[in-house]
Amino acid sequence: MASFEDIAAGFQMVGRDGRLELLLEYSDKLPPLPEAYQELREAGLNMVHECQSPVFLRPEVRDGTVRIIADVPRNAPTARAFVSILHEAFDGATPEAVAAATDYPLRDLGLANLLGAQRTQGLSAIYQRMKHAVAERSHTPIASDSADSA
Repeated sequence: MASFEDIAAGFQMVGRDGRLELLLEYSDKLPPLPEAYQELREAGLNMVHECQSPVFLRPEVRDGTVRIIADVPRNAPTARAFVSILHEAFDGATPEAVAAATDYPLRDLGLANLLGAQRTQGLSAIYQRMKHAVAERSHTPIASDSADSA
């Protein structure tokens, strides 16, 4: 598990084209959806409807540890890559680490000005869904200055 800050630092070290390339590399890193969650996905539960891509996202907290269970089709590489980054950064983290995480993930990754408004809104919705679900399931308040994460 790499911290979100470490992942963001890697994005900041490369130029615009390098960031987009690095983002797409993450689309291959999302682990497959565990079989136990396939029925939920097929039923349309835990979908991030604000995103144009069909994103299944079910953050859980077990024994004080965050688990990011997610599925995004390969034909939605940007959303899949972003969810993969969230998985890499927060699966195995504490709820407090998720609560304290950046309010501006796309800015911190250097992607805010590279993606269109609709895509930015969808990815921001994915991030907010993750943070709020972890906070709700762990009873950990979100340490946030703003609800806008773009």
